[in-house]
Amino acid sequence: MVKNIKVIIPAFNEEDSIGKVIAEIPSIVSEIIVVDNNSTDATAEVARKAGAIVLFQPNAGYGNACLKGIEYISEKNTKPDIVVFLDGDYSDFPSELTKIVAPILEDDIDFVVGARVKRLREAGSMTFPQRFGNQLATKLMKILFNSKFTDLGPFRGIKYEKLLALNMEDKTYGWTVEMQLKVLKKKFTYVEIPVKYKNRIGVSKVSGTVKGAIFAGVKILTWIFKYSFKK
Repeated sequence: MVKNIKVIIPAFNEEDSIGKVIAEIPSIVSEIIVVDNNSTDATAEVARKAGAIVLFQPNAGYGNACLKGIEYISEKNTKPDIVVFLDGDYSDFPSELTKIVAPILEDDIDFVVGARVKRLREAGSMTFPQRFGNQLATKLMKILFNSKFTDLGPFRGIKYEKLLALNMEDKTYGWTVEMQLKVLKKKFTYVEIPVKYKNRIGVSKVSGTVKGAIFAGVKILTWIFKYSFKK
């Protein structure tokens, strides 16, 4: 059975990369939604010309952009079966979307994370703060929640009905870990799929700055400890 798959791409100042990302998304996707998070460049124009639906989210924050995309989908008459989240910086390989959705389509898995495993990563594609933060977060999740996650990778797919059930809240960089913690709490089925990862185009808004890396780390740890005491 053919499934309705939609992609949400949060984007802030990604005019050099967003067109490449959109061009390589497989044709099985019914709609590509780029959420322009108040860019000061031509991100929106490039995305629109490449064939994406472009939404505008003036409130800064990765989570804010993702929530805007979900709101748009929820207002459409036809709802998707699967929603895929993908970054706009071209660090992921959009063509691997078929690998991300395969466990959902073939094995009825609820949630899939693209794991940026070392053997498939381009040298320098993940900074030290990213690697350290991922290791710390996933180890804490294993200890506190018996989690099998090894990465907080942004390339991920989830059944639409399960996404709604998560009632996502985080408006900034705690978005990815919040989703994974809620998947664990609700006992949804999940798997990780190894994906390739390359150096992004442009400078990261998170790991590219000390302030961004610290803020993201604090947000991630806050969510983990919040859920460790939540019944």
